[in-house]
Amino acid sequence: MRRPAAESLWQAYWSGDAIARSALIEHYLPLVKRICGRMNLHLPAYVDRDDLESAAVLGLMDAMVSYCPDRGVKFEAYAVTRIRGAIIDSLRRLDFVPRSVRQKAKRLQEVTEGLYAKLGRFAEDVEIATELGLSLAELHKWLQEVQAITVLSLNTPLDKDEGIEMGNLLAGSSEDDPAVRLLQTEKVNELAQAISGLNEREQLLLSLYYDEELTLKEAAQVLGISESRASQIHSAALLKLRAKLKG
Repeated sequence: MRRPAAESLWQAYWSGDAIARSALIEHYLPLVKRICGRMNLHLPAYVDRDDLESAAVLGLMDAMVSYCPDRGVKFEAYAVTRIRGAIIDSLRRLDFVPRSVRQKAKRLQEVTEGLYAKLGRFAEDVEIATELGLSLAELHKWLQEVQAITVLSLNTPLDKDEGIEMGNLLAGSSEDDPAVRLLQTEKVNELAQAISGLNEREQLLLSLYYDEELTLKEAAQVLGISESRASQIHSAALLKLRAKLKG
């Protein structure tokens, strides 16, 4: 749909036109499907992906209700956070992650944060594996297992008092509240500095996934690695960034 046509639909929607509302939802369904596809959580078979897509559509509808063009933010950029948040909320309600995997994620975060505090830099995989008493292969298996949790953590505030989420920072979303927006700008600067401390492959993967909006599978092809290895690198990078930004 051409932009003028989309703008006319928005005008009709704001005037209360139900047909325009349905047309806008249909227009933005590719955005919904793209976000669902990019999350690529390797979910267990009993998790219905259609249910997640339905949750994402509800997130889209919520974004349509609350969107204000006067703030100078394109709707697509505004909606991404709401759609992703709706998917993550739906996954949290399912509580599909086994307790053993949650424990591994907690231990990985503790060790990643501890080594960062001790070394003054992000630890290499071999250093993390040694601290955990694991082989490198075992560490990579852990990172693969906790992928869903690291993605869910994107919508967990970095600081309970500030309420800023790393997912919003990586996605480049902007908050409405000027005070929160100022804090977010500071965190974005911290994030950029933190990313510069990651290794080259981690930096490139994050750029491909969050800036270029490739799926993990597509990013893996660019990097010449398997999708599972890309998933492991993504998990490791998010754990490291969270350790830095929480500090």
